[in-house]
Amino acid sequence: LSSNSDLRLLCLQSLWDFVTAEEPLIKSPFFPVLFSFTAYMAFCLPYIALDFLSTRLPNLRKYKIQPQNYPTLSMMVPCIIQSAYHHVVLIFPVTFLHWYWRPMNLPVLAPELPEVLLEVGVCLFLFDFEYFLWHLLHHKVPWLYKTFHKVHHKHVSTFALTTQYSSVWELLSLGFFAAINPVLLGCHPLTEMIFFLVNIWLSVEDHSGYDLPWSTHRLVPFGLYGGAPHHDLHHLKFKSNYAPYFTHWDKLFGTFTDLKSHGEMLLLHL
Repeated sequence: LSSNSDLRLLCLQSLWDFVTAEEPLIKSPFFPVLFSFTAYMAFCLPYIALDFLSTRLPNLRKYKIQPQNYPTLSMMVPCIIQSAYHHVVLIFPVTFLHWYWRPMNLPVLAPELPEVLLEVGVCLFLFDFEYFLWHLLHHKVPWLYKTFHKVHHKHVSTFALTTQYSSVWELLSLGFFAAINPVLLGCHPLTEMIFFLVNIWLSVEDHSGYDLPWSTHRLVPFGLYGGAPHHDLHHLKFKSNYAPYFTHWDKLFGTFTDLKSHGEMLLLHL
């Protein structure tokens, strides 16, 4: 075996064998909806717990980007109901048609680790660019904003469960962007699953309302990744920071706003 094959077997083959052991479930039309909703709620749960705990623990409160605003149970429940409804009524029919027209093929071998890392990175960059253009357009055209995107801006102070609080058009548009990129790149099914998980996690983190010491934007150097502070400011100001993850498109188009450089942090803590 080559060194790359050894690396693949060591790192990912056991994981892929574990996944393919559940082949009937993976190949069923119900799997994409179960996978998406379960991952989404699992990623939201730590932030939901943090929202309830940080109101009582000052040491946690300091990580809240807008510490004067906390979500209540009455704000969270409609978000959960809407997300569940959208998954059952909208996402399931779409994924069922996809399952019918393009059955999933499960290869025996797992992809190589460098291949997975490269393709997940490319998928993220493509999604970031697609969403930036979509987002910018839906803010610059008043009809598009009022008709489709305004729903997502109901909450000026975001919390994890607002991630998927959106109109049907927005949900399907962004879902299409996320689904089409791995197909265009010819990604391995495991790579596709990893990308979906990473994309869901980063989206939830963006809307979490927390700037934690281990937040993704603190791990990526040179301010290339905006993270929760970048997106939280978008919901606060509406006219900046349209890219969901990276900062380069907003900087190139002149729509980048930095919270600290504009002195907004002081206003948020009043």
